[in-house]
Amino acid sequence: MTAEKTRALLIVEDDLALQKQIKWSLDRFESVTANDRESALVQLRRHLPAVVTMDLGLPPDADSVSEGFKLLEQILAVDADTKVIVLTGQNDRVNALRAVALGAYDFFAKPFEPELLNLTVERAFRLAELQAENRRLQEMHQPDALAGLMTRDPGMLRVCRTIEKVASSNATIMLLGESGTGKEVLARGLHQASPRKAGKFVAINCAAIPENLLESELFGYERGAFTGASKMTLGKFETANGGTLMLDEIGDLPFSLQAKLLRFLQERTIERLGGRQEIPVDVRIVCATHQDLKALSKEGRFREDLYYRLAEIVINIPPLRERVGDPALLAHAFVRRFAQEQNRGSMTLNEEAVRAIETHTWPGNIRELENCIKRATIMADGNQISREEVGLNPPEPDQMDGALDLRSIRDNAEKRAIIAVLGRVNGNMVKAAELLGISRPTLYDLMHRLGLK
Repeated sequence: MTAEKTRALLIVEDDLALQKQIKWSLDRFESVTANDRESALVQLRRHLPAVVTMDLGLPPDADSVSEGFKLLEQILAVDADTKVIVLTGQNDRVNALRAVALGAYDFFAKPFEPELLNLTVERAFRLAELQAENRRLQEMHQPDALAGLMTRDPGMLRVCRTIEKVASSNATIMLLGESGTGKEVLARGLHQASPRKAGKFVAINCAAIPENLLESELFGYERGAFTGASKMTLGKFETANGGTLMLDEIGDLPFSLQAKLLRFLQERTIERLGGRQEIPVDVRIVCATHQDLKALSKEGRFREDLYYRLAEIVINIPPLRERVGDPALLAHAFVRRFAQEQNRGSMTLNEEAVRAIETHTWPGNIRELENCIKRATIMADGNQISREEVGLNPPEPDQMDGALDLRSIRDNAEKRAIIAVLGRVNGNMVKAAELLGISRPTLYDLMHRLGLK
C-alpha cells in the first residue's frame, strides 16, 4: 500500500456517477464516500479524514445549499483543522466564497479538471500533515509543569489537563484523594503552570504540627509574643507572599484556626501572633485532604462556610489501583532510581513481578509502591527483581468487564491493552508491538487514533 493510500479522504456527493468519477480521479488516496449530511458525519467520526471534498447541494433539498453549509460547519466543529474542498456550480462563486469565509480550505467549480483537483487534495494533505507535526513539536518542546508526575491513565491525564486549565486563575483549589496519590506533586505542578511560578511554593501539613504551634507557623509572631519569641518571625502566609501556599491535610486544621483562615480568605490580610497590624498578603491557597469535609461539616468538626471558600474548584485524584498501566510504569521508574542510588547497576523487574504489581490493589498508593520497590531493590540477590523479592502474592485471573457498545468495547480494550503493555515493557515500542502481535507502525497508528502519547 502506498503512503497516499493510508491517508483517508472523504468524498461527499449525492450524484452517484459524479461520486464514482471523483473517487476514480483521486484513486491515489484511501477514499470513503457519503451522499448526504448524516452519512457524511458517520464517516467523518469513523475515519477522521484529514481532507474532505463535498458538494454544497445535498439531499433532501439538492437545489439548496443549506444542507451543505450545515455539514461544513459540523465538520469544522468536529475538527477545525480538517481541510474541506467545496465543489460548486460553474456560476456559484458567491457560495464558494462564503464557504471559504466559514473555514473551507478551497473550492472547485464543476465540471473540474482531475489533475488540478488531485494537486489541490495533495496540497491539503501536506498542509494537514505539517500542522500536525508542528503541534507535536510544540508539545515536545513546551515546558511541562507536571513533569514530576508519571501517568498513562486516561483519568489521571484528565486531572493533569484540569490542573493546567485552572493554573492561570486565582481560584482556591481543593485536591481530594487518598494518602499517597500525589497531591503535593499536583500542587507543585499547579504552581509551576501559574503566573505565580516566580514566587515561592510553600507547603505545610496541618496534621503534623501541634495545635499550639500551628498558629505561629502559619501566621508568624512578633517579638515577645510568647516565652522564647526573641525576634519577629514570618509565618508561612508571608513566606509564600506572591506565590502558592499548600495546606495539606486541611481536614485536621484545628477549629480555632479555621476562623482565622476564613478571615484571611475574605480579607486577604493576616495578623501576626502578638501583633495588632493587619498585613496584606497576596498568596494562592491550594488545600488537600483525604477526608470527607462535607461529612466533617455535618459533624461540626469543620466550618461549612470555610469549606465553600476552599472548594472553589475541587479536583478528585484517582487512587493508584484505578490508574490503568500506572503501577508498572511507576515501578520501572522507581527501580531505575533506587538502583542508581544504591549503586546496584542496571536492575529490572521480571515478568512475574510486573504482573503481580499490576494486579495488586495498593491501598497505600504511590507511597506504598515506592517503599515496596525500594526494599526490593536493596534486598534483591541479582539484577532481576522477582515477585517474591517484591513481596506480593501471585496475581488472580483477570475478570471481564461488562460493556455493551461494540465499538466502545473494542476501543477501550485496545486502549487498556496498549497502556498495560507499555507499562509492562517500560515504554519500549518494539517490545510493546511484539507483545501485542502487531507492527510498530500499526501501534503508532492505534496510539494516535486512541489519543495516547
